[in-house]
Amino acid sequence: MTITIHGIRNCDTMKKARAWLDARGVAHAFHDYKVAGIDRATLEGWARKVGWDRLLNRAGTTFRKLPDDQKQGITESRAIELMLAQPSMIRRPVLALGDELVVGFDTGAYETALASLPRD
Repeated sequence: MTITIHGIRNCDTMKKARAWLDARGVAHAFHDYKVAGIDRATLEGWARKVGWDRLLNRAGTTFRKLPDDQKQGITESRAIELMLAQPSMIRRPVLALGDELVVGFDTGAYETALASLPRD
């Protein structure tokens, strides 16, 4: 199974998550969605799995810099458009383990997700 961690290379949380995976010898691919982009189908699929509100990084600088009128009354459609236009608005990391997603970096959630993976 391919494990992919999605995020932005220079994000401190991403660095912690990748270091955590590396320290445990967990092979993974890295997708920098600020460089390589992210497609609508992927974002919409993630939103169906975990909810768009979980994906939208409202605490980040990019979101906070939006005019107030753009922050109010956000719908799923609007959130997807914002994240497509500015991928740094996607909460990170997004760890994809087959059909499972872990959004944000939480060691307990990572351990649980990795423990549920099939063993060779």
